[in-house]
Amino acid sequence: MIRTLFIANRGEIALRIIRAARRLGIAAVLGVSDADRDSLPARLADRCVRLGPAAAAQSYLNIERVVAAATQSGADAVHPGYGFLSENAGFARAVAAAGMIFVGPTPDSLDAVGDKLRARAVGLAAGLPVVPGGEAADPAQARDRATQTGFPLLVKAVSGGGGRGMKRVDRAADLDRQVEMAMAEAQAAFGDPRVYLERFITRGRHVEVQVLGDGTRAVHLGSRDCSIQRRFQKLVEEAPAHGIPAAPHAALLQAGVRLAEHIGYRGAGTVEFLVDAESFDFYFLEMNARIQVEHPVTEMVTGIDLIEQQLLIADGQPLGIDQAHVGWHGHAIEVRINAEDWQADFRPSPGTVAVARWPAGPHIRVDSHIENGGAVPPYYDSLIGKLIVHGADRAEAIARMGAALDALELTGVATTAGLHRRIMADPRFRAGAVDTRFFEGLAHG
Repeated sequence: MIRTLFIANRGEIALRIIRAARRLGIAAVLGVSDADRDSLPARLADRCVRLGPAAAAQSYLNIERVVAAATQSGADAVHPGYGFLSENAGFARAVAAAGMIFVGPTPDSLDAVGDKLRARAVGLAAGLPVVPGGEAADPAQARDRATQTGFPLLVKAVSGGGGRGMKRVDRAADLDRQVEMAMAEAQAAFGDPRVYLERFITRGRHVEVQVLGDGTRAVHLGSRDCSIQRRFQKLVEEAPAHGIPAAPHAALLQAGVRLAEHIGYRGAGTVEFLVDAESFDFYFLEMNARIQVEHPVTEMVTGIDLIEQQLLIADGQPLGIDQAHVGWHGHAIEVRINAEDWQADFRPSPGTVAVARWPAGPHIRVDSHIENGGAVPPYYDSLIGKLIVHGADRAEAIARMGAALDALELTGVATTAGLHRRIMADPRFRAGAVDTRFFEGLAHG
């Protein structure tokens, strides 16, 4: 039984895990860098253990230091949150070798889906459709591959995510340069220069399926639409995905479950698809073998606590949810509030949040580690918090999000709140006419 949990993360997800552990009667120990020693999660954890200097490479990304800190804390289990080491199979193996439980999938599952090329092969083996494309070891091979896929296409890093190492190419004349740039960016970000090419669906929607598995059986908790993105990074997330006819939507959900069961998936995971906004054909993209930033919208419509489920499954309990008993109620929307100046090309805005007055009330949820005087260090992701609302339907959720954003007050740093107000008011968004190019129209419209 898990009695003490070591949390190998920071910010709002660390706080979220602390609260879930506490509800289950589990002591929460937080690993902190020097930059986070006075953070809200550090103050609310039962104990803290220093990981190292502020730089992530010397703290949250240092496997040896994180495992040593977790061992020192006497933890039974380690929760990696999202980002950092959450999908690192080597970290999962190191945790197990130290005699602790890794709260997440097995290292073999992480290996199976952590490499995007391998994930494509696994998807095909599970019977999922994939976007036409393949590996490109160099610009010459990329030119041959582009002949098969056609333009426009995407060049994507085999490792990692978050839009890094990803380039869109609309014409052959730009291919060599974009491939070389993607390879250099992938090497710098992930230590792996490999890239592959993939056909670009002009009007595509990014739709994902939330799954839970215990290694034997899996269920889905519905879909999310994450199509509104900037440079392949999500801005707005909704549950369920709207406007997809019943038959392709059901097939999409079952495809997510099929992949999870095919690899014997354990824990919470997200199977991501590209959906053609016109034909509703869908293609498997990748699987995120961890909790997602946007998990709250699924919790809002299902009433199921995903972090709690992660901990129960990691504790060895069989999946306590049957597919027939999963229900969906209403519509939920999440916006990410980042410390960025969205009117100046999203320039980072680290510093101190002088005032943090978050909206409150029925149908509103705030996941944030930032309070008055809270620090936004320059070393990590700029996420200040997530604002989530629920409505009886999508129109009501949009109206409630607009009101919540109007009530939000954050001073001291620039934030993306104004951008989200603009999105909520956009007629295309209100009509549900979203795809992965939505932001381009918003930025220039």
